[in-house]
Amino acid sequence: MSGPLREKGVVLDQATVVTTTWGEWKAAHPDTTIIAEDGGIGRAYPLDPLQGRDDDGPIFPIGDVDGRVDAQQQVFGVVHDGTPVAFPAMTAAAALKDGETVELAGVSLRLDGSGVRAVDAAGDEIPGHQAFWFAWSQFMPDTLLWEP
Repeated sequence: MSGPLREKGVVLDQATVVTTTWGEWKAAHPDTTIIAEDGGIGRAYPLDPLQGRDDDGPIFPIGDVDGRVDAQQQVFGVVHDGTPVAFPAMTAAAALKDGETVELAGVSLRLDGSGVRAVDAAGDEIPGHQAFWFAWSQFMPDTLLWEP
């Protein structure tokens, strides 16, 4: 956040972002309504909006990357009780689909469509989102990383 709200110390609550397909979301949440199929901007995006642009790696400098995971692997990250925790997204979702438990540092994942959400030991949602590992790990260098 920037501008006058930042100067006033306004901090927005994080909202969970679930990355999934429309079909899997609609199956999991049949009462969902689309307000604007084009996102309200008058155009639709293709399934691969980058059209392979960064298939060989990020197209901009990214600095030193934590080598525990490939730089462009997608992770689902949360900060729980001040501790950043990340889960390789596809691996975690596959484990959940196979009936396995995906848990680290008091954070458990649950399937939502083909994406995931995080909850604490009481079952309360922990806000999180999917990101490239190179980005998450640079913003959260002390991240605990779930490994199957």
